[in-house]
This record gives sequence, C-alpha cells and structure tokens, in this order.
Amino acid sequence: MTQNRYSRQILFDAIGQEGQDKINKKSVLIVGMGALGTHLAEGLVRAGIGKLYIVDRDYIEYSNLQRQTLFTEKDAREQVPKVIAAQRALQAIRQDIEIEAFIEHVDASFLSRIVGQVDLVMDATDNFDTRMLINDAAYDLGKPWIYGGVVQSTYVEAPFIPGQTPCFQCLIPQMPAMNLTCDTVGVIQPAVTMATSLQLRDALKILTETPITARLTYGDIWEGLHQSYGFSRLQRKTCTTCGESPTYLYMKREQHVDYAVLCGRDTVQYQHPSLSYKQMIDYLEARHIRYHTNGYLIQFMFDTYRIVAFQNGRLLIHGMREPAQAQTLIRKLFG
Repeated sequence: MTQNRYSRQILFDAIGQEGQDKINKKSVLIVGMGALGTHLAEGLVRAGIGKLYIVDRDYIEYSNLQRQTLFTEKDAREQVPKVIAAQRALQAIRQDIEIEAFIEHVDASFLSRIVGQVDLVMDATDNFDTRMLINDAAYDLGKPWIYGGVVQSTYVEAPFIPGQTPCFQCLIPQMPAMNLTCDTVGVIQPAVTMATSLQLRDALKILTETPITARLTYGDIWEGLHQSYGFSRLQRKTCTTCGESPTYLYMKREQHVDYAVLCGRDTVQYQHPSLSYKQMIDYLEARHIRYHTNGYLIQFMFDTYRIVAFQNGRLLIHGMREPAQAQTLIRKLFG
C-alpha cells in the first residue's frame, strides 16, 4: 500500500501518519447498503480502512440510483444484490481492501456473530428495530457505533461509545421525529451527504482514537437549518442497554419471525426454514413455473405476485403488505 495515496489525509494534523496507520489496521461493519451505506463505504475505503464488513438484504432497483452511489443502471437491470455490486465497485476503487459481504436480513444472531470482530459499527439502516438491536449488540460487546438517518431533506447523526456515552435508547426521548422513511416520503441527495459526512467525521475520530463528544446533530438542508446538542447527561440508571444492570432486552427478546413487512415497499419478506437455492430451482421447474436467475437470486411470478428468492431461503413477495396474505400465498405455492 503506497502512503502517497493518503498523503493529503496524512497532512491533516488531527490524523497524521500515526492516525493513518491506525485507520489502515481497523475494521468496520456497515449495516445497510443503501443511500447512507454506499456513501459510508466509499468514504471509508478511500480513507484507507483495513477491512470492511457490509450487509444488506436487498437487491438494486432503478429507484435506488438517484441517491445510492456505487451502483449502475446495469446493476439495476440485472437486479444484483446491493452488497455484491458495492463490493465490486469498492474493490475497483482500491484493490487491496478486504471486504466481507453478506446478503442477509440483520437480526440478533447476525449481530452477535459479527459485531465482536470489528472496531466500529455504522448504522445505515432505515428502521427503528434494527437500530435498537445494533445499540444492544454494540454495548453488550463494547463496540462504538454511529447512528445516521435521513428523511426528505432532514438529517440526523450521533456517535455512541460504550462506557463513555449514554446509548441510543437514552437519547430517543430527546430526538427529532424521524419515524417516516425515504420509501414513504422521499429523500434528496444533499440530506444523505450531510448525514454521512457527519458519520464519517466521527468514524475517523473513533478509528484514530481521538476523543469524541456525545453530541447529536440534526438539520434540514433544504431550509438551511443545522443544530447540535450534547447528551452526555441523558443516561438513565434503569436503561436496559447502558444502565446499572443492563439486560440487553432487544437482543434477548427478538425471536425468529418467518414473515416481516418491508416498510414502504409493499413487500413482505418470508424466511423458508430449509429451502436451498437448488431446491427452489428444481421446485419451479417441476411445476413449469418460469423464472429468471442471476446466480444470486431467483425471480418468478406466482398468482400475479412477483417473488424474489435468495440463496438462503429468504423470499421477497412484492405487491402485498400483510403477512397473513403472504402466508396464504406461501401455503398455496409450497403446499
């Protein structure tokens, strides 16, 4: 690895050669490879991160291209899984980057397996439940994590460090309302870059072991508003994540769920307990159901619904919102 690549970053006094050496040896998990995740991944790879773990359960669609970097029209046309396309693009930017890509739904089991292996977790999700799981896993395993969110033209960001700052759960009552998602109300690119710039700033501080302040930052890029406030005094003694007797309630109470609704997508996810990729193809061929595959996923129509099946037995059923409706369709499909 040539240090000339990072010469301008090394010249920045707060990082320097010592900080750059630390970045080169560190690893980061990015949860979600959409708008936030692709910006974060590219920023970290260009900054010299040693190893990157990326996870996302979805594939690329044309509506992603407006705000999600790293992806092309060819990726959308071929419906490539987001983490696969991102891995290719990132390795084209920097050949020596080590990347582990997971086409998976993020749950307690996944986080328990991966979070302990990294130096930092970065939130690039679009839902509250996953963030609560990340919060529990990070504090349980003693790993810092950085929250980020965007809706319409608004952005929000905050770093959390176990043993030093209150956790995400303690901060929730004081946070600006971010209960909508870009899938339901839209988002503009400048809001994404604001959130990820703040996340990357704090990531560089954490990776170079620079002291960091417990501060939440939020704003509206369209209206030109930008505010921040400290939250170091918001820790609750009874908090189930960072209180005096943590129980990590969200990690422990999560149970396996066969069906899940993808917010704002008119899509229900179903996890088949034992269906392999080959078994799925054999099943469709035996029933003369036409399908298309790109090596990562299988797409077919059944009862007017478009279904996408992944290699681990996970199915996305497009065009419906109710798990009960999906359950009826699955019974009809598999018997």
